[in-house]
Amino acid sequence: MDKKNMKTMTAKDLQHVSAGARIMGILVKIVTYAFLITMALVVLFPFYWMIISSLKSEVEYRATIPTFWPQQFIWGNYGQAFKDGNLLQLFKNTAYVGIVSTFLSLVITVLSAFAFARLEFKGKDALFAALLATMMIPGELFTITNYITVNRLGWLNSFEALIIPFLVSVFYIYLLKQNFMQIPNELYLAAKVDGTSDIKYLWKVMIPLALPTLISITILKMMGAWNSYIWPKLVANREDMWLVTNGLRNAFTTAEGQANYPVQMAAVAIVSAPLFMVFLFLRKYIMAGVSRSGIKG
Repeated sequence: MDKKNMKTMTAKDLQHVSAGARIMGILVKIVTYAFLITMALVVLFPFYWMIISSLKSEVEYRATIPTFWPQQFIWGNYGQAFKDGNLLQLFKNTAYVGIVSTFLSLVITVLSAFAFARLEFKGKDALFAALLATMMIPGELFTITNYITVNRLGWLNSFEALIIPFLVSVFYIYLLKQNFMQIPNELYLAAKVDGTSDIKYLWKVMIPLALPTLISITILKMMGAWNSYIWPKLVANREDMWLVTNGLRNAFTTAEGQANYPVQMAAVAIVSAPLFMVFLFLRKYIMAGVSRSGIKG
């Protein structure tokens, strides 16, 4: 009887433990999802406010008690924003700077990463360590020296000032170099035995294998050029040289110093739409490129 009671108690205890574990697992899931939903709402609320503000009248926007849904949808704000903000010119300038800087930056990044990953030359490790050390220096510290250099070269209010100072990114070089190092070195040695040049091997073998990382770098570089504000504000003061960021900041202020915020919000929504689309459709390439980069060093 005692053994039977012990077996019965043991089974009951196991059932209680199992039920407790299930309840604990459900509670953990509830807390986790509640936290994630709360954080998602916190992140999405500014975008929601931007959209509804772009559809309000100026009187409703400046009301003492804010409204969380437009009393009347003013779709004309978007047309006025496109016209008053000269968005077509801003898009052209930003696209030109973004495409040219991204292409040149990719060329520099690919060649530098290949040199550090495959070629052997004196001082390679020391040079790469020095480059990595520059990542610890805040970018703002380079602003003054870069501005002085650009001014002495006579590049103010030119596309050269907007493109050239930021063509080299140590982070992108490091990211791609780590990806290149995951490609077996035997492929490179076999190609050299067959008489393949370094450039041909890079173009035919390494670039196709590292394509996800290159796509990630392209997207991040384009987004960086699209969102740049401080540097274009310093070196491009002419209206025909404005990019979307500083163009939106200055385009909707009246002579009295008052800004038409609903129209400005409409312009921000128009400018933000391409970035949303890029992230929505290409986010898997960004994650794939970063995840493949490098655990091998």
